[in-house]
Amino acid sequence: MVQLTVDLISKSRKHFKKKKGISLTQYLKTLTHLHFSSSNIESIGDISMCRKLAVLYLLDNQITEISNLGFASNITHLYLQWNNITHIENLYNLQKLSKLFLGGNRIAMVEGLEQLHELKELHLENQRLPPGEKLCFDSRTLLSLTESLCVLNINNNNIDDINDLSGLKELQHFSAADNKLHNIEELENVFSLWPQLLQMDLSGNPVCKKPKYRDHMIIVCKNLECLDGRDINEITRQFLNNWKISKEAKKKKRNKQMLPAALITKTFNK
Repeated sequence: MVQLTVDLISKSRKHFKKKKGISLTQYLKTLTHLHFSSSNIESIGDISMCRKLAVLYLLDNQITEISNLGFASNITHLYLQWNNITHIENLYNLQKLSKLFLGGNRIAMVEGLEQLHELKELHLENQRLPPGEKLCFDSRTLLSLTESLCVLNINNNNIDDINDLSGLKELQHFSAADNKLHNIEELENVFSLWPQLLQMDLSGNPVCKKPKYRDHMIIVCKNLECLDGRDINEITRQFLNNWKISKEAKKKKRNKQMLPAALITKTFNK
């Protein structure tokens, strides 16, 4: 079994190279970036000597469990995509973690992030789940991310609604392509609560085939700059906003005209 350890680091040509006057211990204490992608690693061993570690690349390995990172209070970027991880766990000491990449694993429940108050990016695309299962979110984790999370990627995870995500009011980039989102009214209700949203990708969802889907999204997301890979023209936005205002005015006028007629009918019936 290949395990990420101090010994493995010392044997890596990418990392430790013996230099006059620099020992392995001294090197490990100053190490900030660690690259071990596509290395057949199955587990994370004791690398606690790497106290200054800030960026850890472990994508495309065989890791099944997130472990032995309790020492890594300085990590800001953690790359664990395309492993065999089933649970998000043992990350509570990573107080400075800003970007977490977990795409292509086997995670069914997003949880265990309650202590990560600096987390700005969360990438969870393409989870390899059993047929019929979808990616779900723990309410405590979502609550903890409401003030920090700016980027969320949940592409291709069999998701059919995002009502649980409505509290993520700081989101700027949202990707939920190739899911099963279909209810345009529910989406509008959620997006109306995300005033910071700048980029969004819903391509490949059934909702994209609904009449005037793009128009609805542009109207409700007032600061959106790019939708499904296509930039939003300000002239188009202004036209749609004017159209909405005109439509609402006509509806209001029609309701006013109907009110006296209803009162007359009611009086006559008496």
